[in-house]
Amino acid sequence: MLFVSPTWGTIPIDTMIDHLHAIVRQNSNDKYKLVIGTDSHTTRQSTTFVTAVIMHQIGKGARFFYRKQRSKPLFDLRTRIYRETEMSLELVEVLNKKGMNDLLSTLPFEIHIDIGQQGDTKVLIQEICGWVTSVGYEARIKPQSFGASSVADRFAE
Repeated sequence: MLFVSPTWGTIPIDTMIDHLHAIVRQNSNDKYKLVIGTDSHTTRQSTTFVTAVIMHQIGKGARFFYRKQRSKPLFDLRTRIYRETEMSLELVEVLNKKGMNDLLSTLPFEIHIDIGQQGDTKVLIQEICGWVTSVGYEARIKPQSFGASSVADRFAE
């Protein structure tokens, strides 16, 4: 599994995990928040999903990594939002298995979902947020879901 970083280029997931640990070790007295969010963009040919992993150093900026995946076009909004959320949750499980459970259990951790009170996605808020919280994670929606609605969205086209 490969991720792209504006700082380090294309790297394997294990290297990304090493970088995330190093970021926290480098300034261990600072406060951090770990964020995962997925957004998508659909054309007639395909749907592109982008999942972002963001280490937010509170008050000092952030470092992020992202992964793109393509699938057949998914035109149904509900299906796309469910798939985006599923991809974020699947990545959390992969990160746990690969040695990030220490960061995931000690740092504030959020799943950012590209839904909000405005527009067609408002009907999905209760069920999607309920899903994320039922598996033990903090869910954020627009306008607090910058991981999905800003970072991942930027690379989804």
